[in-house]
Amino acid sequence: MNTAAATHPPPLHIGCGAGFSGDRVDAAGPVVDALIALGDPAVLVFETLAERTLALAQLARRDNPAAGYEPLLDLMLQPVLARCLAHGIRIVGNFGAANPVGAARRVAALAAEAGLRTPRIAVVLGDDVSEDAQVRAAAQGLDVVSANAYIGAEPIAQALRAGADIVVCGRIADPALALGPALAHFGWALDDWDRLAGATMAGHLLECGAQVTGGYFAVPGLKDVPDLANVGYPIATLHADGHCDIGKPAGTGGRVDRHTVTEQLLYELHDPAAYLTPDVVADITAADIDETGPDRVRLRGVRGHARPATLRVNVCHAAGWLAEGEISYAGVQAEARARLAADVLGQRLRSLGPLRVDLIGALSVFGDDPGRALAAWPDHSHRDVRLRVAANCSDRASAERLGREVTALYTSGPAGGGGVRTALRPRLDILSLALPRERVQARWQFLDSER
Repeated sequence: MNTAAATHPPPLHIGCGAGFSGDRVDAAGPVVDALIALGDPAVLVFETLAERTLALAQLARRDNPAAGYEPLLDLMLQPVLARCLAHGIRIVGNFGAANPVGAARRVAALAAEAGLRTPRIAVVLGDDVSEDAQVRAAAQGLDVVSANAYIGAEPIAQALRAGADIVVCGRIADPALALGPALAHFGWALDDWDRLAGATMAGHLLECGAQVTGGYFAVPGLKDVPDLANVGYPIATLHADGHCDIGKPAGTGGRVDRHTVTEQLLYELHDPAAYLTPDVVADITAADIDETGPDRVRLRGVRGHARPATLRVNVCHAAGWLAEGEISYAGVQAEARARLAADVLGQRLRSLGPLRVDLIGALSVFGDDPGRALAAWPDHSHRDVRLRVAANCSDRASAERLGREVTALYTSGPAGGGGVRTALRPRLDILSLALPRERVQARWQFLDSER
């Protein structure tokens, strides 16, 4: 894939097969068909790793050392692996989560089980910084589950240049999944800031899957999206100067236009003039977003600045237990009965501390842990209300009390309650800090060389 010596390297096509852990497992099929039709060079990326996803993967690996990678890996890769290997479509994904080596072994097994040629699988390592002295000092007194740095695109690029068919990553920065292949293909210097920023924003447009093709965008009557049930996932075509075109597979649902791309471009950008990534600081304030055809948008004019001196680290730590319970009330005085049930629970569970109370169907979407909005809500006339209560507890025994008390409302609470559900799960919290990049030793290796 390394075409650094080429005078005019062809565009690079990068398709997105997933935008988060739990995404649709059939999404990559039409994308791979489109990449095959477009021809070489092409890459399929899977973005399946969020902050909490990684922490949950670490917990899974605690229970089973062979686990800790994307649980849907088989379902995501099996339908497309043969076609990708046959047509030279590279695969790059952060589905390694807490166990990239384990994920790489599973990918190799999938290829063997299907009778495919043995792929060259590279593993990106070094994001786990739980043993770093600075991290340990910052997390002193916490029950640390994981500590991972957001590493950049260079190890991906190195692995692809060395001939990897598949690159398995853990906590890589999301846009690096696209920037890494771009670095390998175009041979850009690591301080070619404008080009790096352009490819980074292409990766940012891809990283959430169908969000840029109409999913999450749709509002009936205001922002209509055709055939959302069959929404196509995005494909970015990157060019040597760093600009990109965004589209989707022909015949799929959804839409790609200036509106969908603008929304996704701004998604999670706290400062459009300084989007911090491990590889570059991107500036989209002078970017142009132009519709160049049906379901085709061009992004250009992204500027880049020198990369930060530090890398973001997320330290995930145990934070007690989250207990939840729900019960429904319908008909005359439904909301009044739900409020009375909440009052009963508040009195009986006073020792747990403040309860989070929501009236689903009336008031439930605000950050209202203290209950101020609930107390001030003027309309008590709702006739179909589901009461939800929740509490953060330091120990499991206290958390289990909440479930028992909600269940007891069947006969000990207001009239007509039904449909109780309770849930109990360990609670995780995140401490974020900045670590000098020289303290993070990102690297890669082929699977057959790991020991």
